Amino acid sequence: MDNIAVYADPKSPVAEAYRSIRTSIQFANIDQTIKTIVVTSAKAGEGKTTVAANIAASLSLLGSKVAAIDCDFRKPSVHKMFGISNKKGITDLLLSHAENEYEGYIRKIPGSDIDIITAGQIPSNPAEILSSKSMKGLLGVLRRDYDYVVIDTPPVGIVTDASIISTYTDGTILVCSSGYVEVDMARKAKRTLENVNARILGIVLNNFIGEHNKDNYYYYE
Repeated sequence: MDNIAVYADPKSPVAEAYRSIRTSIQFANIDQTIKTIVVTSAKAGEGKTTVAANIAASLSLLGSKVAAIDCDFRKPSVHKMFGISNKKGITDLLLSHAENEYEGYIRKIPGSDIDIITAGQIPSNPAEILSSKSMKGLLGVLRRDYDYVVIDTPPVGIVTDASIISTYTDGTILVCSSGYVEVDMARKAKRTLENVNARILGIVLNNFIGEHNKDNYYYYE
């Protein structure tokens, strides 16, 4: 879990930045309950899965009950982040119509308190699955049973998946990689989320080298 800074290097500036994101999420909870959180990006390669995993880890370190789930049915990578199998996951759970029996699909790893549900087999109709009653039902059950559910999704600037799931979740975080994503594409991604009335909790500027700290991450609302 070397990419999960809050575990691998908890005193680093990167880990501290994730703790700042965690604090911002907690403050967002004052006006409205924030339990289901979508993490997306404008395009591929911006580090959204790394950000999602670190946010989930940061929240769990406070004693919160956290689930990290992979809803990137096009290029799933949460299992790679945690070094676990993707043989059985969300798509398999939904195909078996066992939303209320999700416990059998949870994976745990040593050194982490996060419950992980991987994507499972890659379907031919990702957008339809994300908009299905079964998917909404699964998130409803997880929302009931967990303090936070962190959801990794495909880039919103490329496919509709993230904008679909953001319509029935509590908040969305947009990851933008400094020096990599074009400004116009980042703005388009933000507009796409706004057009479906997604609640944008903030933007993570990833891979930004600050004046004092290298490889830092910043969060703002």
